[in-house]
Amino acid sequence: MMRLFRYLTSYKWPITAILVLVFVQSLSDLYLPTLMADIVDVGIVHGDTFFIWKVGGFMLLVAAGGGLCAIGASYFSSKVAMSFGRELRAKVFNQVEHYSLQEIDQIGTASLITRTTNDINQVQQVLIMILRIMVAAPMMCIGGIIMASSKDAKLTLVLAVVVPILALAIFLIARKGMPLFKAMQKKLDKLNLVVREGLTGIRVIRSFNRIDLEKRRFNEANSDLTQTAINVNRIMAALMPIMMLTFNLSAVAILWFGGIRVSNMDLQVGDLMAFIQYATQIMFSLVMLSMIFVMVPRASASAIRINEVLDLHSTIYDRSEPVTQTKTTTPGTVEFQDVTFSYPGAEHPALTSITFTARPGQTTAIIGGTGSGKSTILNLVERFYDVTSGAIRVDGLDIRDLPLEQLRAKIGYVPQKVLLFSGSIADNIRFGKEDATDAEIEHAAIIAQAGDFIASMKGGYEAHISQGGTNVSGGQKQRLSIARAIVRQPAIYMFDDSFSALDFKTDALLRAALKEEVEKNQSTLIIVAQRVSTVMDADQIIVLDEGSIAGMGTHQELMQNCEVYQEIVRSQLTEEEIA
Repeated sequence: MMRLFRYLTSYKWPITAILVLVFVQSLSDLYLPTLMADIVDVGIVHGDTFFIWKVGGFMLLVAAGGGLCAIGASYFSSKVAMSFGRELRAKVFNQVEHYSLQEIDQIGTASLITRTTNDINQVQQVLIMILRIMVAAPMMCIGGIIMASSKDAKLTLVLAVVVPILALAIFLIARKGMPLFKAMQKKLDKLNLVVREGLTGIRVIRSFNRIDLEKRRFNEANSDLTQTAINVNRIMAALMPIMMLTFNLSAVAILWFGGIRVSNMDLQVGDLMAFIQYATQIMFSLVMLSMIFVMVPRASASAIRINEVLDLHSTIYDRSEPVTQTKTTTPGTVEFQDVTFSYPGAEHPALTSITFTARPGQTTAIIGGTGSGKSTILNLVERFYDVTSGAIRVDGLDIRDLPLEQLRAKIGYVPQKVLLFSGSIADNIRFGKEDATDAEIEHAAIIAQAGDFIASMKGGYEAHISQGGTNVSGGQKQRLSIARAIVRQPAIYMFDDSFSALDFKTDALLRAALKEEVEKNQSTLIIVAQRVSTVMDADQIIVLDEGSIAGMGTHQELMQNCEVYQEIVRSQLTEEEIA
């Protein structure tokens, strides 16, 4: 957890103010019992009313000063902790934003959400306690021991026995609770995962009548977390009875031995009262420290998880070496040169020895069976993953030598799983180009065959899109996603099975309009599709089979020399359509 606190360097002045205020507050609290002892031993014993009023008034001033310092320390500690939490959340979020898909898959989406919210909140809360309590408690404990010794050194032997026993109990309980706190955070991840899957997959769950199954999954995860929380709280609950028992026994011992010393005239009554108050302050400081030890184990477990996120750096990064043009190619050219790729932990490569070139002004289509590696090709061009061997070149340059921002600025990508953001239709299309004009947005929508249904919606381009696009159909979502890529006017278009929800007529109209746009701008168009009708007119069709290229050419050429393509065509088209 101390590694995270290095981010507190920008708050050194507020922290300094907290330390000063806590120090003054502690001095105030430590001085009050001595003043009370003076009132008893001098004012009451001698019947000096003026002395009582004078010292009593001074006690009020000291108490008021201590109270003001406590308020100031609480204000600054809360402000520092909240600002620290804000900064830490921003750092974690920015780190995750730079992750490749490999790192996101490694940690898991549900765990990343928990670490960004719950884990940081745990550290944030314990920081408030550290700034307020962990600084004040040692001062009160050490100062109380010193002041108690000044009143009666022999009576302090009671504290010398009690304090180590209490400290040992706190240590043993905290050590036993630490592993359970770590387990709790992992089980919170699991619960978050189940809830997230249940909410995002609610349509599938209901359509298959699996509500009871999801309830069981949730109850199992919830019960597991609850049982662990009960176990850890049962351990921590033992701390308070131990402390109260120790405190009460020490109070009895102090009164017993202190009474003997008072009767022997070795100790004044006021000093005994002050000693009891100092003993109370010492015990109370240990109680405060125990509260820290209850929270620190869980916060430490959270801090470890946060550091894992901050220490894990993306395998996809910009190289520091200057980029040099190795050869002249037409802008937008995409070349695969003997590319092989394996997903982390996979037994077999997803792609093997892939070589082809997608040229500007042309349409390159990729078709193949499920799991043949079609989407993987597009993921590699975007550098969501890096190739295992071989090279991918854009404009003649290895994409690993291009800055990620520069590479992705060349690409208009439509993913297989369409995602729309909450906001207006115009906002969603403008996501592809932040400064797109209304005319550019409308032009992109018309090419994507979205103009008609947008016009029919209330508000037109300002019509609201709900989270995830749940208020529009699958085909409408695909067309808006396509318009988002078109408005970008990229050098390279990549469509990952983005026409699957369109009817054949809309599909044909969209492809015709898109082809005209591609030829006009001399862009490169790469289409991944399942339907033969979508790829038949492509200038180049690449047929994948189990991660390898089974054939490459036009529709007519493949019908003559590629058995895999012929099987795909026969499975989708009638003999009359083939002819």
